[in-house]
Amino acid sequence: MGGNHARTAAPETRRMRRLALLLVVPVAALTVLGLVLLWPSEGVDSADGLAAASQDATVTAIDAQPCEASLPDDVNGCGTAGILLEESDTDVEVALPNGAGAPRVSVGDDVVVTEAEGPDGTTYTIVDHQRGTGMVLLLGVFALALVAFGRLRGLAALFGLAVTFGVLLLFVVPAVLAGSSPVLVAIVGAALIVLTVLYLTHGLTLVTTVAVVGTLASLALTGVLALVATAGLNLTGVTDDLSGSVFTTYGVDMAGLLVAAIIIGSVGVLDDVTVTQSETVAELAAADPTSGVRGLYAAASRVGRAHIASVVNTIVLAYAGSTLPLLLLIVADNSSFTGVVTTQLVAQEIARSAVATLGLVAAVPITTLLAAFVIRRGRPAAETQPARPTGT
Repeated sequence: MGGNHARTAAPETRRMRRLALLLVVPVAALTVLGLVLLWPSEGVDSADGLAAASQDATVTAIDAQPCEASLPDDVNGCGTAGILLEESDTDVEVALPNGAGAPRVSVGDDVVVTEAEGPDGTTYTIVDHQRGTGMVLLLGVFALALVAFGRLRGLAALFGLAVTFGVLLLFVVPAVLAGSSPVLVAIVGAALIVLTVLYLTHGLTLVTTVAVVGTLASLALTGVLALVATAGLNLTGVTDDLSGSVFTTYGVDMAGLLVAAIIIGSVGVLDDVTVTQSETVAELAAADPTSGVRGLYAAASRVGRAHIASVVNTIVLAYAGSTLPLLLLIVADNSSFTGVVTTQLVAQEIARSAVATLGLVAAVPITTLLAAFVIRRGRPAAETQPARPTGT
């Protein structure tokens, strides 16, 4: 009997793996094709007037003076500061920075200054602090903590992060700036991230393949919903000076960029849910070899519902945190709730949250059912029956 189960289980397992490959390989081929077709052939020229020349400097002296008129955003006073330009090793006197977002400076601070040519020669302005050393230290602590806790998985996760940033900075952003459709670029970039990072982080296993298929299916649904929501709510994607500047300078399709942002932003939470559901089904199948597809689906779905409830709250809080200044203005202005919610700025954020949540909700049943079917058909209950101890 056991020999018969072993003989029938092996072809079934191979059949499931072939089915998974039949689903993943075409998507991978299309992703590579899209990458080749959409890859920017030339670099993007910098827009004149948007980027001023900058260099590093150190504050050597501060001569703060009272301002003649009261300034609502007085940060450092109205005196001058002495700075040492690192590039030319030259001492220069500049006005103390003031205004919204101006850096608060002290003697010894490492700062960034911009230079501009005027009728009286070159003038310098302190615009920011240098943060290179602090960022390297913070990222080093982050990497060490991740590897110390996750070990090989943590190291794989670091490589996954490198791949993600590489795709965004080397392909997605340059391709959009080069004039390609933001939606198409986002689809190809998101598929490349999913196919690369999930296998790199979790290994070339059937469970990972199920998570990949579930993520891609949910991502496709998210993209469709994002297109429908953007068109149905008449969202243009231009809500502030920054987005307006991108549109006027580079001619980017901002509505398409909004859809692209939703797609890219959904990848991280989607793969979290799909990997969890796929792993949950695999563990439940191993713990209870007698359970069938329906039993595995029902049990794992209960875990998925609990996971979705917490992830949805995470999504909403993440968007609320990023728009906290907007929320402050809404409360301070004492505007009507209906009038505020229907403005494009708020409606855009609501659309982001709603579409991402719908994609997550769909990811649970899609991935759970696929995992239950593949894992149980690939490893039938009879094959995974634990052997009884001899002598009992």
